[in-house]
Amino acid sequence: MIADRYKANNSVFIIAEAGVNHNGSIEMAKRLIDSAADAGANAVKFQTFKAEELVSRCAPKAEYQKSTTNEAESQLEMLRKLEIDADSHRTLIDHCNSRNIQFLSTPFDSDSIDLLARTFNLPDLKIPSGEITNGPFLLKAAATGKRIMLSTGMSTLGEVEEALGVLAFGYTKGREEASRRDFQDAFCSEDGREALEANVTLLHCTTEYPAPFEEVNLKVLETMRLAFGLAVGLSDHTPGIAMPIAAVALGATVIEKHFTLDKFLLGPDHKASIEPLELVEMIKAIRQVEVALGSTRKIPTASEVKNRDVARKSLIAARPIHKNEAFSAENLTTKRPGRGISPMRYWDYLGKQSDKDYAEDELITE
Repeated sequence: MIADRYKANNSVFIIAEAGVNHNGSIEMAKRLIDSAADAGANAVKFQTFKAEELVSRCAPKAEYQKSTTNEAESQLEMLRKLEIDADSHRTLIDHCNSRNIQFLSTPFDSDSIDLLARTFNLPDLKIPSGEITNGPFLLKAAATGKRIMLSTGMSTLGEVEEALGVLAFGYTKGREEASRRDFQDAFCSEDGREALEANVTLLHCTTEYPAPFEEVNLKVLETMRLAFGLAVGLSDHTPGIAMPIAAVALGATVIEKHFTLDKFLLGPDHKASIEPLELVEMIKAIRQVEVALGSTRKIPTASEVKNRDVARKSLIAARPIHKNEAFSAENLTTKRPGRGISPMRYWDYLGKQSDKDYAEDELITE
């Protein structure tokens, strides 16, 4: 299970997604780390990329990016201003260590995988939804041997399976020379399945910013868990904090949520992010839900046991009953407290003779 991989106490792993909400400022990035740590997140995540390796000069912006940034600049120009160089990565990693929160980042190109997995030897890689069909990228990520959280936005179940085949091959073979048949074989192999179960978490995601509630489809969490036998989580882009909390109730073991210091800052993702106080409330609610999920056994809890006698009823004399008088619907009723004979035995008593006198409202004891 994912909880075993990330947290010793098996709690939901919560990622505060800073992304590019640092606006190119390392000082702002540090403040985001502080905010995530103060809120109680397990990890804070950024994005690692070289703009020229990620997009072409003619790549358009998404509609939400046009409305939240300078519409005249290209996607390439926007992303250049949001890059974090290697030295800045080290600064942020050190700051995370000082705040006892895990540093994570999403690589968007091959060199970025090397930087995160090899230069900084981070234990986890988060693969974004846009790379789920990028076979060479997936193969390189798995060949590092690092644990992978794979976002599945915009994809079909078949595309997820094909991506998992590439990852299974990368974990078990680790070489670049391969065919699609090799990936299928790796996915079906015992070694491949074990590698996926040990290393991969699937994150359900709706790739829109913000994502409409009617397109979230949280039931897909169970679909993917049953289809692939892997731990599942949610990378959430909806407004507010309700969806991550609901996802935990549905079995999500990882939650990723964009957050910002201020929703009104200029930048592509601020408006689709929650602010620090909302992050605090989200984490608090998730922790409450995971405790409340409890056990699958339906038995009275310790708190309930002490309330049973107060809340339940017993067989009671509806009026005075004389010795040797037969119990009947007229002289027998049920009332609180519940420390006497269970009303489930009501029919056993009808017609039976009383062996003593009872006053009205007295518990039947024989």
